[in-house]
Amino acid sequence: MRVYTIGFTKKPASVFFELLRESGAKRLVDVRLNNVSQLAGFAKRGDLEYFLQKICRMRYVHMPELAPTPEMLDAYRKGRMDWETYERQFVSLMEERRVWKMGIKRTIANSCLLCSEDTAERCHRRLVAEHLDRHWGGVEVVHLG
Repeated sequence: MRVYTIGFTKKPASVFFELLRESGAKRLVDVRLNNVSQLAGFAKRGDLEYFLQKICRMRYVHMPELAPTPEMLDAYRKGRMDWETYERQFVSLMEERRVWKMGIKRTIANSCLLCSEDTAERCHRRLVAEHLDRHWGGVEVVHLG
């Protein structure tokens, strides 16, 4: 199984949609907590759904159960929590939620996980993909950017 990841920050729409289109992924799985922020530009839910269908022929799925809690995200973004603590807490949250048992394997397979961070290094989308691989095995993770 291949799972792609992508962030929209610091990418023009042309680059973002070309990366998605060229990946061959069948759907975009939005793992953001908030998918309607005005700061998201072309990546707001309604706009994103439209562009994905028209440009990439991809489906859009929002899965907030794969997002951090508002408190956890706020603490990290405001510098009250370092990355290592955030990572530990987020992985614990996924364990607590038992995300690998949610019946999402079919949705995740050949999909691209979306979040806002420009790279996967310090983004929870990477943690989600790695966590699912630990539980399912055989997940090839490809970071598009």
